[in-house]
Amino acid sequence: MQVQPGARKRPHQQNFHLLPGRLRIGLPALLNNQAIAGQVVHQLAQFPGVRLSYANPITGQVLIYFESAKTDLEALLEWFQQAGRIGAPPAPAPQAQPVESRSPRSPSGRSWHALDAGKALQLLGSCEQAGLPDQLVRIRQRTVGPNELIDKPSPTFFQLAIQSTTSFMTKLLLVAGAVSLAIGETADAVVITAIIVVQAVVEAAQRIKAEKSLAALKEFSLPQATVLRDGAVAIVSSRELVPGDILQLEAGDKVPADALIVNSSDLMTDESCLTGESIPVIKERQQTPEDVPVAERGNMLFTGSSIIGGRATAVVVATGMNTELGRIARLLHEVEPEQTGLEKLMDQLGRKITQLVVISVATIAIINLARGRSIWQVIRSGISLAVGAVPEGLPAVLTVALTAGIQRMVKRNAIVRERAAVEALGSTTVICTDKTGTLTKNEMTVKELYVGFKFYTLTGDGYDPDGDIEGYGADWERESALVSRTLRAASLCNNAQLVQNNNKWQVIGDPTEGALLTAAAKAGLCWESLRKKHCRHKEIAFDASRRSMIVVCQEAAGEYAVYVKGAPDTVLDYCTAAIGSPNKQHLNSKLRSQILAANEAMSQKGLRVLAIAYKNLPESTDLDGVDLTEGLIFSGLAGMADPLRPGVPEAIQKCYAAGIKVVMITGDHQKTAEAVAAQLGILNSGYSITGPELETLSEAKLAQKVQQVTVFSRTSPDQKLRIVRALKHHGQIVAMTGDGVNDAPAIKEADIGIAMGHSGTDVAREVAGITLSDDNFVTIVNGIEEGRTVSMNLSKSVRYILSGSVSQVLMVFGAAVFGLPTPLLPAQILWVNLVSESPPAMALTADPPASNYMNCPAINPAQTFEDDKQAIATKGLITGLAGFACYAASLTWGGWSLDKARTNAFSQMVVDRIFALFSERNRDKQDSRTGKNPLLLPAAALSLGTLAAIVYTPALQPLFSTVPLGLKDWVLFLVQSVTTSKIEQLVAAKPKYVSQVPQPSGATS
Repeated sequence: MQVQPGARKRPHQQNFHLLPGRLRIGLPALLNNQAIAGQVVHQLAQFPGVRLSYANPITGQVLIYFESAKTDLEALLEWFQQAGRIGAPPAPAPQAQPVESRSPRSPSGRSWHALDAGKALQLLGSCEQAGLPDQLVRIRQRTVGPNELIDKPSPTFFQLAIQSTTSFMTKLLLVAGAVSLAIGETADAVVITAIIVVQAVVEAAQRIKAEKSLAALKEFSLPQATVLRDGAVAIVSSRELVPGDILQLEAGDKVPADALIVNSSDLMTDESCLTGESIPVIKERQQTPEDVPVAERGNMLFTGSSIIGGRATAVVVATGMNTELGRIARLLHEVEPEQTGLEKLMDQLGRKITQLVVISVATIAIINLARGRSIWQVIRSGISLAVGAVPEGLPAVLTVALTAGIQRMVKRNAIVRERAAVEALGSTTVICTDKTGTLTKNEMTVKELYVGFKFYTLTGDGYDPDGDIEGYGADWERESALVSRTLRAASLCNNAQLVQNNNKWQVIGDPTEGALLTAAAKAGLCWESLRKKHCRHKEIAFDASRRSMIVVCQEAAGEYAVYVKGAPDTVLDYCTAAIGSPNKQHLNSKLRSQILAANEAMSQKGLRVLAIAYKNLPESTDLDGVDLTEGLIFSGLAGMADPLRPGVPEAIQKCYAAGIKVVMITGDHQKTAEAVAAQLGILNSGYSITGPELETLSEAKLAQKVQQVTVFSRTSPDQKLRIVRALKHHGQIVAMTGDGVNDAPAIKEADIGIAMGHSGTDVAREVAGITLSDDNFVTIVNGIEEGRTVSMNLSKSVRYILSGSVSQVLMVFGAAVFGLPTPLLPAQILWVNLVSESPPAMALTADPPASNYMNCPAINPAQTFEDDKQAIATKGLITGLAGFACYAASLTWGGWSLDKARTNAFSQMVVDRIFALFSERNRDKQDSRTGKNPLLLPAAALSLGTLAAIVYTPALQPLFSTVPLGLKDWVLFLVQSVTTSKIEQLVAAKPKYVSQVPQPSGATS
């Protein structure tokens, strides 16, 4: 059947309209029949290529989106002809609504938070009392897909090995191997290929090992969900959820899908993994404006968040990639990974070497041809030059150095997925860090009490009840009684539980309420004993309008006690008196101002402040008829904060000393963020802005301001991405740390992405180059130390290897210019590059750092190479000229045979490399080191031993065209090497990375 798109025909008396990839068709049996709609959607889901379908019983029309290449359109229209002859349909369904089928690739496109829950249930074809029918669940599972994020398949070992051979330097080696094979130098080709294979295997093995370590950090079981289906409660895997499912949630549950609240009781959630805000969020059934941000949608529950208090019934509105978490995951696909500084340097180096080879070989070819040399001699000289210019051992040295750095970082609790991330971390100039869970412990802790118009300080962090209450005066007995009364009220007006699990104290419920229980424990009060002794008779849960929680408990004397906690200004409005000295005092305007001033002082420290009040009622009181908030007695204020992680302040000061700027990017409130930043010294020389302010800035304005801002608060995931990009625009090497889903796009965009291993989400870990297995910011600084050590040592190794390549090129080039035979054969040069140079170069990568290496500016690999050009050229020039002079003199005036002269040149080159090893290591004598390098002497001995084997072993002499040398020859080598080494030391330049730098913006003295 040929059907033209856009045509309107009447096949089998059915209207339809066809466009590329889209078909709208009428189905008479569908009109006003909900049951038929479900059957149609179910059957269409079986057709190959059908992506999306809507069956509308109101209009009797079916809308289908399909993939033209995979869909048999004629068979589809034939099916509709048969569907039109379906027998007598069931009775029409009242108020029929469209039944929708959505593919996991299409977002819901609806602002569910702006709808009433009843309307949402109607649109989703669900029912609060019965949930979805099983048949409709199965249909939607087929059409919508599983409730999970679409993840890229893990690369195989072979794929990882192939990826490691894509660098320009590796391609250059492959070309060198192919040319060697083409001219009959099979041994050379085999050796070069072996180097590439070993490098690829080591890198792939390291990546696989890192992936396994990360997999061990993930949860092995899928979370379960309690749902209502077909009128019965069932526990199913969260993977099986579909839009329209009715969830039943309570404290401790993870939210398995985005859902709209149908009804709730005292519901609070922790959305820090999504929004970055550590304070619990109150949720209830309501309608919110369509344009409010995610953090302010009080009627929505989001995938990945946790229920920390209360209960809820909610209808699933989005699953998988259609959730807010899925939206953030899509941002990750927009971020393309970039090369690190080292990778860029290696590519640039490979290109420069290629240019050098082409120019040099062309020049030598012209000279030799002009001298009447044969084509074979020209080719052989060109190959010698090319082999000498290409540093075959450099990739192997890089692999060994980075792999060793990875192993050292593993011992310091950092799992590295990408080899180059080790060196990149050492080049970091800015660390962008999340606050909650990264700088802080994500455990609310009461830090101050204001009771009886006096401040008290609490020691200890987290939920561990070990700690003291400090600040009692001479009247200790009376003051402690007032503090105990306040904390008793806070424990009774409280629904949390404080429990010990595997020697670690944890809170079940609201972290804020858990902090109050911990404070009470420090005063000797046990929440379990208090609740048993003072039975609760009534509770009015916390809500956003009243901003307070009220409970009524039975007192020992038979009377009732009303306990209230909430926002200070709200609770003070209920109070007519305050506990003080010596008795309760009337709460006049002066005392009220004093309490509000205390509240402001605590808020300025970044503390979240709650007020606590109480009153007693006679036993005969009608609890339903009395105003429980009238005539309360103000008891005190409790100020709490999320404590800093141990060692973080010292680690940040180390960053400043190393010339690294620290920037806080958080979803938390501005005052809280600024208080934490001030404690850490981050805010001292910068300023803060909020997400809404950032939203008003153009890219150009943000690029201007980003260098001065040290605190970004109330930020969204896409704003974090903008901040990282703006910093990179200024040439900064950016490390981004975080643990939440909201951090993942910025982590991927940064030069070095760092995720938390235990508290971090899977999404964050999968995009990060480095994962901290101990979730400690201090480990980042340890990683920077390792990265800088690797960078500095690689700089030495690169100087060492490239100066040798320069000297070899000069010797071959000089011979061509003066019409002499090639002084070094390809096999000899390859042996120097791979065997004589590589072990010493690898030994240099194990050098301990200079004692001042963390008081120096960050290392830029490209700039370091630019700074080292003079040293490389000088060393190569001196060694190359000396070697050529010796070779030319031995042929011209010494009367030596060509094999003897070549053996001398080859041996001289190896001995010079040994002396250059110690010269490179001792280049900066004024820099004291943190230890000795035990590998230098063995590496030198290995290099010298293999040279002796080639020169004196009869079986090896033909392979390398060598002849035995006498004692006088070795004395000559020694004298020449000592002389050239001394000359090199005299003209060697001090590297720039050892200079001291001022502290960056945000540092403290």
